[in-house]
Amino acid sequence: MNVLGIETATEWLSLAVSVDGAVHERSLRAGHRHAELVLPEIDGLLARAGIGVGDLHGIAFGAGPGSFTGLRIACGVAQGIAVARRLPVLGVGTLAAIAASTDAPRVVACLDARMHEVYHAAYEQRQHGLHEVIPPGLHRPGEVPLPEGDGWVGCGAGFAVHRAPLTARYGARLTAVLPEVFPSATAIVRLATPRFAAGEGDEPGAAAPLYLRDRVALKTRER
Repeated sequence: MNVLGIETATEWLSLAVSVDGAVHERSLRAGHRHAELVLPEIDGLLARAGIGVGDLHGIAFGAGPGSFTGLRIACGVAQGIAVARRLPVLGVGTLAAIAASTDAPRVVACLDARMHEVYHAAYEQRQHGLHEVIPPGLHRPGEVPLPEGDGWVGCGAGFAVHRAPLTARYGARLTAVLPEVFPSATAIVRLATPRFAAGEGDEPGAAAPLYLRDRVALKTRER
């Protein structure tokens, strides 16, 4: 099965394609250039993998939460390619992709949501794959819900921006903090491939980002 993964929810532009189980990846810090770079980078990645768009069996994208603009880019590109080739599409949670981008067995995934808030979730690696312990939510850093037990590793850029309140909140539950871990397209592909194989997949028009918030700025009185 050949699956293309597109992840643009953070400053990273991450792309991956699985060709009969062999994964080829390209990740770069794109800043605000995702829209400019994503299609040429996809073309280059597929060429290096030795396949064309017509050889794909499905497209997965980072559905969020994350940058509003980034989520729309990944979803829109996935939809555009899928419509032209009549391919199924799957959205994969960005926080789940962060957890799947590390070998840690227990992961607290966190991204900066701005406005003094974070996107937060917790996952555990179990025998049958990644298990959601705390679902994605929008919280103040000092008020995030806590999973049971210890041995948790904090991953994601949210820990770079809000490290002090997050680590104070988690206390001894955290054994390490890895703010450099980002949601990789390889993780997107890894999480999506068994779902495609099981017959999951949406029509392109049904694909949609997961925002968790309906606005992106504070009003003057709130600031």
